[in-house]
Amino acid sequence: MATAKGANTYNRQNWEDSEFPILCQTCLGDNPYLRMMKEKYGKECKICARPFTVFRWCPGARMRFKKTEVCQTCSKIKNVCQTCLLDLEYGLPVQVRDAALKIQDNMPKSDVNKEYYQQNMEKEMSINEGVNPAGALGKAMAPSDMLLKLARTTPYYKRNRPHICSFWVKGECKRGEECPYRHDKPTDPDDPLADQNIKDRFYGMNDPVADKLMNRYSSMPKLDPPEDRSISTLYVGGLGEKIGEKELKDYFYQFGEIRSINVVSKQQCAFVQFTSRSSAETAAEKSFNKLILNGRRLNIKWGKSQGQQGQDKEEDKEDEKNLEPVPGLPGALPQPPEELSNNFFNLGGAPPMHHPMHHMRHPMPPRGPPHMMPMFIRGPPPPGVRLPPPPPGMMPLRPPPGVMPRGQVPQMHYPSQDPNRMGASSQQNG
Repeated sequence: MATAKGANTYNRQNWEDSEFPILCQTCLGDNPYLRMMKEKYGKECKICARPFTVFRWCPGARMRFKKTEVCQTCSKIKNVCQTCLLDLEYGLPVQVRDAALKIQDNMPKSDVNKEYYQQNMEKEMSINEGVNPAGALGKAMAPSDMLLKLARTTPYYKRNRPHICSFWVKGECKRGEECPYRHDKPTDPDDPLADQNIKDRFYGMNDPVADKLMNRYSSMPKLDPPEDRSISTLYVGGLGEKIGEKELKDYFYQFGEIRSINVVSKQQCAFVQFTSRSSAETAAEKSFNKLILNGRRLNIKWGKSQGQQGQDKEEDKEDEKNLEPVPGLPGALPQPPEELSNNFFNLGGAPPMHHPMHHMRHPMPPRGPPHMMPMFIRGPPPPGVRLPPPPPGMMPLRPPPGVMPRGQVPQMHYPSQDPNRMGASSQQNG
């Protein structure tokens, strides 16, 4: 509880009075027209136990009300949000940030030493006018690879959701959609993320969220350099249409001398070759999963030598040869019989066509009336001569199957050109 105003006049000068809180973008919410409630000396800081000005607000629709938890002095010492206690610049827990920057800020935890430490930090921040963080964080080095990979670049508004309705869990909530709390299944009580302490978050000790992020970083893919020391080329993919040779040269020249840049516009990729292997390794380490040009995240890989590309192609061919058949698929169809080998159009199951001299050694005796015999023996009539029609009740005589009339050469024909079909003779006469 907050101490009464007249209870301790000696510590009255250390009470904090502020006009606006120190918040991250996630806790502030996406509503630009935000209304806050301000309570002067409303609560004690959960770290230093000094009274401070408490702010309370709703970050958005269907969100829970949030309030400041620590004073601004503690927030400035660790450069964290007053509500969620995550780093203001990277959105990460203090334990992850300090491990990435290799900071050991042993802040005292006893009441007397804590008060003396905070007074010294306030003097240091007054000299810097609050521009830079105080303590060891203000002397930290440039951001490391871990910070750049784990840093949150967009707000995470899901963290502002309401708490779970305890009556709904018991099956006794009668508000329905009007209930301001969330109707979801609670998390597993054995989950380490279910037990979080605000002091552990502030001091950077035993934070389950930090342990989860550290494990995620250790399992991230890394770009290992190839064993061939002669390779000094990097593959850059996902260029798009706006990124060309000039943009790549302006970025990669900082890592060393560039021998050539080959841009393949059709595949939207490029090959950057350095003069030395050390420059290529530095560029790969600084750019892998971190390179963003003109709003596009580029893919960085090591190039391959020509010999290695040939080996990869041969391995792919061997893999294709060694593929096992898929079970359950039908087998190969059997070969067609010999009598149907030349019957491409299934013309009534006729035998394959051969020359009449090879097919028949002795011509068949003519059949039918005597006046029809010259049609078959003597061949087709001369041009301009029409044969007399057959007598009533008689069909015109046709040669037997497989025998062509004299003077004609067997040719391949379509079903519509079959002389045995109705209408074919009229087309030929026309």
